[in-house]
Amino acid sequence: MDRAKDGFVTDRSASATVRALLALFALVLLAFAPARAQTTHIAPRLVAESVVPSPGGATTIALAMTPEKGWHGYWSNGGDAGFGMQVEWNAPRGVTVGAFRYPVPEALTLFGLMNHVYEHPYALLADVRVDKSVAPGTDLTLTGIANWLACTDKICVPEKAVISVAMKAGDGAIAAGAQQQFDAWRAKLPQPLDRAGAWERRGVMVRFGIPLPEGTTLDVPHLFLETQGVIDYPAPQSFSRNGDWIIVEARAKGDAAGPIQGLLKLSDGRGLSVHFEPEAVRLAGEPIGAASRSIDMALFWTALGGAIIGGLILNLMPCVFPILSLKALSLARSGGDARDAKIEAIAYTAGAVLTALLLGGALLALRAAGEQVGWAFQLQHPVSVFVLMLLAIAITLNLAGVYELPSFGAGQRLASQNGAAGGFWTGALAAFVATPCSGPLLGAALGATLVLPAWAALPIFGGLGLGLALPFLAVGFVPALRSRLPKPGPWMATFRKWMAWPMALTALGLGWLLWRQTGSVTHGWLLLFIMLLYIAEMLRRWRLGRISRNTTLMLVVFAIAFFGFKAWDQFAMPVAPTAEAAAETFSPDALAKARATGKPVFVYFTADWCLSCKANEAGAINRAAVQEAFDKAGVVTLVGDWTNGDPAITRALAEHGRNSVPLYLWYAPGKAEAEILPQILTPGLLTDKAGAI
Repeated sequence: MDRAKDGFVTDRSASATVRALLALFALVLLAFAPARAQTTHIAPRLVAESVVPSPGGATTIALAMTPEKGWHGYWSNGGDAGFGMQVEWNAPRGVTVGAFRYPVPEALTLFGLMNHVYEHPYALLADVRVDKSVAPGTDLTLTGIANWLACTDKICVPEKAVISVAMKAGDGAIAAGAQQQFDAWRAKLPQPLDRAGAWERRGVMVRFGIPLPEGTTLDVPHLFLETQGVIDYPAPQSFSRNGDWIIVEARAKGDAAGPIQGLLKLSDGRGLSVHFEPEAVRLAGEPIGAASRSIDMALFWTALGGAIIGGLILNLMPCVFPILSLKALSLARSGGDARDAKIEAIAYTAGAVLTALLLGGALLALRAAGEQVGWAFQLQHPVSVFVLMLLAIAITLNLAGVYELPSFGAGQRLASQNGAAGGFWTGALAAFVATPCSGPLLGAALGATLVLPAWAALPIFGGLGLGLALPFLAVGFVPALRSRLPKPGPWMATFRKWMAWPMALTALGLGWLLWRQTGSVTHGWLLLFIMLLYIAEMLRRWRLGRISRNTTLMLVVFAIAFFGFKAWDQFAMPVAPTAEAAAETFSPDALAKARATGKPVFVYFTADWCLSCKANEAGAINRAAVQEAFDKAGVVTLVGDWTNGDPAITRALAEHGRNSVPLYLWYAPGKAEAEILPQILTPGLLTDKAGAI
């Protein structure tokens, strides 16, 4: 097909025979459609206002879309997570099809993402022109392949259908019923504004000026922009009137420049299409249609309580144990002293809460900047993992007695100050490392931050840190609990060395995670770093007289030979080795294809740094009995690996009210929505799901 300069498409090369066969094939498909189950959640129907358009004239076609209950389609600019109609036309010779005109959409915000949607039946209108050279009676049957996105508040499905309308060159007559129907559809289209508006960027804001007489009714207006890369869609829009101008202010997002197109929604679903030119905008005037800043307080308090309880439960998660060993040592060292215990408890709580708030604030800021990130994003970056690994190694060596840190010393007059510093940084480290483990209640609580404004979401992150610190806060301020602590003694030196083991395992785990996240070149540098660290320790021991010079030389030569050759091998590798996946990789297309097979689908989202995810995989998902049950039931398994971050997985998590892993979804055949499984899986749960098919 060729594209004309005026935006219409026409086919000037395909033969009439081929077009007729394609049209006949499309009609046969449509004829058999009633005998089959509907495969789309939004039913398309292509109709023409006149089925006998005259040569040299034009008619209007409508693509009528009827969503199922709970489903919606999208405007030309779908917003944060959607797209409009796309049609590949097969137009007969001499026929050109114009661009679709969309009715006024609605703004729908889900999990912090704003979509421009239609939740009820709607129609897209386009003009069809017939060249005057077309002979009367010529078959003008129009066919096309339509692609669109259909969504609910939980899932989205790309859909496709062959659309067709039979027409024949004639006298342009319009049936009475068709005239009435098309007039009703035209009434829902926005009317073009006869004057251009103005727009400008000012810092982090974008301002629009719309020429509109004072008598125009505006109840709760909204400005939709067809041009992308201008505003942050979910951000509040401020409307004011300055004479015959409406002034709109919104938060900027993107770098679009030049003229832009928009749609101002008025009262009763009416709208005006506006062309904006880049120029100075008038000052704001009297506010109108001010957006409410109220929030769902029930959701807020429920999420806050869930975050506190979820943080408390995190103390039982295996990923937190190495950090708790540090605090256990600190408490044992305090010997039950009331003042020291209270100071350390407050410092530990402050470190945990402040770190959780900083991580939450960074998460909200990244989202506001357009990044698709979720909770535990700090462990999706190799640099952050590398820093954590170095810290874990340093703490391991300190606990093992290789060197001393001031905050772990004893017998100093400023022991209380050192205890506060140690408690604060221990709490900060606990929050930084432990919060990626999403235990019971925590996933839903953090998911609520997707729909709450930033000022209401931050206390929920702080509640997580408070819940994590509650046990030590209780020990510090409840004498009955503190009296049960063991008294200081010689046993502490042995206890301290034993506590080096879990921290060493943490360092090894972070090293493994870094190995998984990076390529072969980084692996080579990591091996060289380990070699240098090893050599430095051997030289330090030689200077202290702990090992002889010959032994030191031998160990250094061994380190260079072993780690050096290993590093050389890694540098020589073209790509990093990858593990063979046990299941298909998740993507929206893969999920749609899997569900189209009619088989049950099990989707799980995981990450290498999520120990609870790995525990579920080893203890439930990968068990032989579960896999046999899945094979017998024909279950399709999809795995979404969030180790290095993935915008598609982040969106999938957000669609189900989550911003952290693990998340387990079960799609039963014939069910439109997924069932969210518990965050702690058992083999019996999964085999029962497979056996119920």
